[in-house]
Amino acid sequence: MTYKILVSACLMGHAVRYDGRAKPLAHPALERWRAEGRLVMICPEISAGMPVPRPPAEIERGASGEDVLSATARVLEITGGDVTAAFRKAAQNALRLAQETGCTHALLIDGSPSCGSGFIYDGSFRRARRHGNGVTAALLKRAGIQVFSDREIDRLEESLATPL
Repeated sequence: MTYKILVSACLMGHAVRYDGRAKPLAHPALERWRAEGRLVMICPEISAGMPVPRPPAEIERGASGEDVLSATARVLEITGGDVTAAFRKAAQNALRLAQETGCTHALLIDGSPSCGSGFIYDGSFRRARRHGNGVTAALLKRAGIQVFSDREIDRLEESLATPL
C-alpha cells in the first residue's frame, strides 16, 4: 500500500510562516515522495484565511493543542489578539484535507501552535519550549493519523515501510 502524507507547506519551501518565510526541509525521502505523488501540502493557518506575515501566536499558559480543542485554552497573538477560532478552523481544514486525500501520516513543522508535535512554545513569547502538540497536530492524532515532526523524517520513513 502507498501511504499518503500530509505535509506542512513551509517544509516544502512555501513562504507561509507567520514571519513570511519558509523552512524548507531537504531530505531524499521528501523528493522521492513528491515524485511518487504521495505528498499533500497544506498550511493550516493559510487555509483558515490567516495572512502572511501575521503576529506570532502561542497557546496560552503552557497549555496544549488538546486544551484548545477542548475549549480550556486559547491561542493568543503577541499583540493580545485571540486567534483561537482561526486555529480550530485551520485544524479542521487540515483534517478534512487529510481524510479526503487518504493521508495516513503527517509531517509537520515543530514549534508551531498549529503544527507542533514534539514541542510548542509555552505562551510566554520568550521562545521557551515545552513538550506538546499544536492544535492541528492534536486533532490529526485524535483522528488516528500518525504525526511526525520535521526532525523525525527518518522515523516517518520507517513507519511508512510498516503496514498500518
